[in-house]
Amino acid sequence: MKLATFVTPEGAQRVGVVEGDRIREVADVADMLSLIEVGIQKIKTGKATHDLKAVRLLAPIPRPPRIRDFLCFELHVRQSRANRYLFGIGTERVDPAKVEIAKVWYERPIYYKGNTFSVVGHDAEVHWPSYSRIIDYELEIGLVIGRGGKNVAKTNALNHVFGYTVFNDFSARDEQFVEMQGTLGPAKGKDFDTGNAFGPWITTADEIGDPQNLRMMARVNGETWSDGNSRDMKHSFADVVAYSSLEETLYPGEILGSGTVGGGCGNEQGRFMKHGDVIELEVGGIGVLRNRIVAPHVREVPRLPIKVL
Repeated sequence: MKLATFVTPEGAQRVGVVEGDRIREVADVADMLSLIEVGIQKIKTGKATHDLKAVRLLAPIPRPPRIRDFLCFELHVRQSRANRYLFGIGTERVDPAKVEIAKVWYERPIYYKGNTFSVVGHDAEVHWPSYSRIIDYELEIGLVIGRGGKNVAKTNALNHVFGYTVFNDFSARDEQFVEMQGTLGPAKGKDFDTGNAFGPWITTADEIGDPQNLRMMARVNGETWSDGNSRDMKHSFADVVAYSSLEETLYPGEILGSGTVGGGCGNEQGRFMKHGDVIELEVGGIGVLRNRIVAPHVREVPRLPIKVL
């Protein structure tokens, strides 16, 4: 089942079930969080349906209770760090195979907490912050918690999953490389309005089957930039659910990001976006999330490498 939050042609916000090229309203629930808490077995669909092209899709959960974004793909870690010279850290590209990764990364799934107030959905414009000129996307899968819990065993972790959505963790890459030298983590490199895009809907876990075998692709203006698979996660979805719940209660509607798939951002490739570009992220079994970049101050991609220090 594919479940979306949308605005009707009359301007009302609703939750619905996607049925081909139409969407059917769900009755008796106020929003997606309420639906998740009730459970898909108990929802009732109404008679009202709409053409998908006639409605405006919002993020499936417009204000998630919490966002955690993990770093689960080793190739992404290696290739991103190999290209730090693009931002004035070193003078040339490092061989990704020789990039040193801290031992702790292999021992536990590392994450940061995202900004729940900056969430947007499918076809939303992403307004780039004025302090950044390097526009980057990140191709990820968002796991949606369905059943809360604490100290969840890895063997039982996927029973707590409601479904999956596509996640674009936009990054002001030049600002991120500067501030993370302070060793605390990303701040304004990630925290700006419209910086977290989810959508186009949530595909329920029963429809996905094995979440560790999903093809992940990114296209910029129709050109394929990224092509990977969730099978390459060093830490699985079960790992991240279990770790998140360690001595901390999980709640329905929380989103756990997979982290960026290998090759799943411009930084790894040494190329970036500009004003007006359209970025599409596609995950097999889930759908396509599309957004347009609005950055009047970045009408051309800056020449690389650049000096940001």
